[in-house]
Amino acid sequence: MPLSDQQVRSRLQGVTVGLLTPFDDEYEIQHDKLAENARQLYDAGVRTFMAAANISEYHSLAKSERTDVVETGVQALPSDACVLAGVGGSTAEAQELIGAYDRLGADAMMIMPPDHTYIHERGLLEYYRELGTVTGRPLVPYVRGFDPSAEYLARLTRIDGVVGIKYALKDPVKLGAGIGAGADDVVWVDGLAEPFAVSFWAEGAEGFSAGVSNFRPEIGLELYDALSAGDWERACQIRNICLPYQNFRDETGQKNEIEGAISVSAVKKGLELAGLNGGAVREPIRPLAAEEEHKAEELYDQLDDDIESLIG
Repeated sequence: MPLSDQQVRSRLQGVTVGLLTPFDDEYEIQHDKLAENARQLYDAGVRTFMAAANISEYHSLAKSERTDVVETGVQALPSDACVLAGVGGSTAEAQELIGAYDRLGADAMMIMPPDHTYIHERGLLEYYRELGTVTGRPLVPYVRGFDPSAEYLARLTRIDGVVGIKYALKDPVKLGAGIGAGADDVVWVDGLAEPFAVSFWAEGAEGFSAGVSNFRPEIGLELYDALSAGDWERACQIRNICLPYQNFRDETGQKNEIEGAISVSAVKKGLELAGLNGGAVREPIRPLAAEEEHKAEELYDQLDDDIESLIG
């Protein structure tokens, strides 16, 4: 049975990892390896998972593959884990996907950032309302890729079914304004991973999505504990040891000027280095070049040493 709304809120108050989609050399999904990753991350202490999400290469998955990935995650994980299923597209397409996820037992729907060229705040709010009419499962909108007003953020918290918001704008002041004006029972999640966890926490965020914690979950769990205890010095130390690999994720890669182009490939490499399953990537994402692979290995070794010295 899926978690209750309150249980989903509780799970959002923590570390949310992405279940990246392992592809083989023919770009087919390796469901056994996806399930293995989920179980190992759960055994490490993680309780909140995003399946068919942005970092899972959502936009490179067919609709049937999205449901298959979510089904694999739900079946692989114990009942106390929270599985957030990625939803996007037109209203009709999103509603159909939500229905499929409902039948599979997903705990909540993570609504992907809008992929429209032109967006109206009121229209986007209505989109979420329409999605909420076809499910009793909670909604977690993902705010990224556009710059809404603080009023929009506050209105978003008052849509029926919204229990959390994944906020991925590099603007902590707007986050604080949205939290201050919004409903008290919505959990705000830092969607920009460990580098923004400290500043966003100070503004009222209660959880964060994983960056390097996707493959070294102990670092995210330690960071969450430090933030929860109000130990800002330790939280900053933990955040800082994540920065070199996280900054690597923001790089453009070769023959490209778009920042963050290697982000998914870098995390998949981290999974492999940590003994988990990364696999290939689908276009338009590119695999790491040989020199980038070498850099990732050096940064991982540095991260490993820093984790050992800081948290043992």
